[in-house]
Amino acid sequence: MKDIEIGRSGLRGSQIALGCMRIDSLADADLAALLTAARDEGITVFDHADIYADGRCEEAFGRALDAGVVRRDEIVLQSKAGIRPGRYDLSGAHLIAAVEASLRRLRTDRLDLFLLHRPDALVDPDEVAAAFDELHAAGKVLHFGVSNHSAGQIALLAGSVRQPLVADQLQLSVAHTPLIDAGLNVNMASAASLDHDGGTLDYCRLHGITIQPWSVLQHGYFAGSLVGSAEYPALNEELSAQAGRHGVTPAAIAVAWLLRHPAAMLPVVGTTRPARVRELARAADVELTREEWYSLYLAAGNSLP
Repeated sequence: MKDIEIGRSGLRGSQIALGCMRIDSLADADLAALLTAARDEGITVFDHADIYADGRCEEAFGRALDAGVVRRDEIVLQSKAGIRPGRYDLSGAHLIAAVEASLRRLRTDRLDLFLLHRPDALVDPDEVAAAFDELHAAGKVLHFGVSNHSAGQIALLAGSVRQPLVADQLQLSVAHTPLIDAGLNVNMASAASLDHDGGTLDYCRLHGITIQPWSVLQHGYFAGSLVGSAEYPALNEELSAQAGRHGVTPAAIAVAWLLRHPAAMLPVVGTTRPARVRELARAADVELTREEWYSLYLAAGNSLP
């Protein structure tokens, strides 16, 4: 698997990231097997958040780091913060405390990338900038980004923060395509022309911000896997047909659909099974044609104007 540059930061990582949202359910030996499979497939980006199992996922990963399952200097370690019970919180004090807590749990002295997990209606960009400055100057965070933020929200933050925002983690799959739909239906009198994201895809491309798709095999908001779903018979037929041609699984084709986009996205795949890691990593070996990409888009129930 080849590396890509994340944003215009100089930070390089694998084309696919392993999401660590559920690794707290694994025994240490099983987690070691999962991370070893990821390492062997060339996956070097590992995604965390402080709320994943109330920090237990970061704790489990920290034990694996201590045990030498993966080497700290060979991976890109990222985490997110800003979601608290009943509210979002991007206050400077919370961001600093959250990073320091993540570092303790992960048993590391730095995060390669730190993302603001959700927009906060009460955010003060200057307060975020001061927190970023403190974390960066202390060497606790090397690069910064956002998650689930619109173009306008990124621009608001960018007006204050001094470090480049290099990533935006957004929900995107072949069965959940609002980021793409409006761009294909410009000036059309149809629901598909409604821009729910404020031109975020184009904004990120213009400003060198790497989109990290999450829920890459889901449809809707945690509505279930798109692969094998009775709600998407045409899509699954097309996924299977393309999987047969490329010698991979339908799930790998769904990930390859994201990799085919010229925005050089970095999909986050979430699994606790080594075999699944190896299966999904094969997506990096597939280059879909333009015809195949559009065939999947249309098979998911979309239309072109």
